[in-house]
Amino acid sequence: MSAGNAVTTGATTTIVTRGNRRVRRNSKRVEPIYYLFLLPSVILFTLAITVPGVIGIFFSFTDSIGIGDWEFNGLTNYIAAFSDPAILSSFLFTFGFALATVVVVNVISFLLAVGLTSRIRFKMGLRAIFVIPMVVSGLIIAYVFQFLFQNSLPAAGQALGIPFLSESILANPDLAWLGIVIVTAWQAIPGTLLIYIAGILSIPGDVYEAAAIDGASKRQQLGRITLPLVAGYVVINVILGFKNFLNAYDIIVGLTGGGPGTSTRSIAMTIIRGFQTGDYAYQMATATLFFIVTIVIAALQLSVTRGRANV
Repeated sequence: MSAGNAVTTGATTTIVTRGNRRVRRNSKRVEPIYYLFLLPSVILFTLAITVPGVIGIFFSFTDSIGIGDWEFNGLTNYIAAFSDPAILSSFLFTFGFALATVVVVNVISFLLAVGLTSRIRFKMGLRAIFVIPMVVSGLIIAYVFQFLFQNSLPAAGQALGIPFLSESILANPDLAWLGIVIVTAWQAIPGTLLIYIAGILSIPGDVYEAAAIDGASKRQQLGRITLPLVAGYVVINVILGFKNFLNAYDIIVGLTGGGPGTSTRSIAMTIIRGFQTGDYAYQMATATLFFIVTIVIAALQLSVTRGRANV
């Protein structure tokens, strides 16, 4: 070995000598057995997700109805989708619903997390109770709340003389989306709550003790310590929640079925209804556009959350 560039290679470490300096480099090799265990997942993902997705994108450039003969028609389906009021309204409703639900879920979850990590009695039991909605099917939850909105609340409103509650909000095109936000938030809060609890518990107690000694109130500790230190968790919850709410389907089906009219029809519901009526290629074009939107959001998530050491 030469004095200027002496190299000693082991199983996982390489030492390079440059002049009077010795630089240690890690050169960890991936064992082939890892690829063997990864192979079944890759095959299943390819067959169940990638191949159907590529086939769907291919047929979005045709006039196929899902069966029988078909011909290429270029960008006709995409041009029609951009000028279709039903498609545009479903996109608008979905994004508005997702944005409103993200705000509601994160505000309530954060406040609950602060309360459930404070010095209160029975907080472990309360945490268990609050996560129950997470394990219940969204369709079952929707049917239960549909009965409440259409029967129990109107009956209570009429008995108490409250006009606002005397009629079901699900029958009002301007208010039906509120019911969907309430039910979706009720199911989504537990998962978001757990992430916020984990973030708050990761903050060292010494930080709060030092702030208390300096005379900081609970409100000041919340705004100047808790919120900044869990900012990474807030970003993750907001982005993941928004991306998940864009796929809303089962709760909307159970509550309103997309009505009244089409006022609460989401993108996913519009696509599936189109498949059921034989509008296969056209809705595949809509699905492809929706896929591109979700990819952009996923890329945003990666760019925002990459390198956050406090998460």
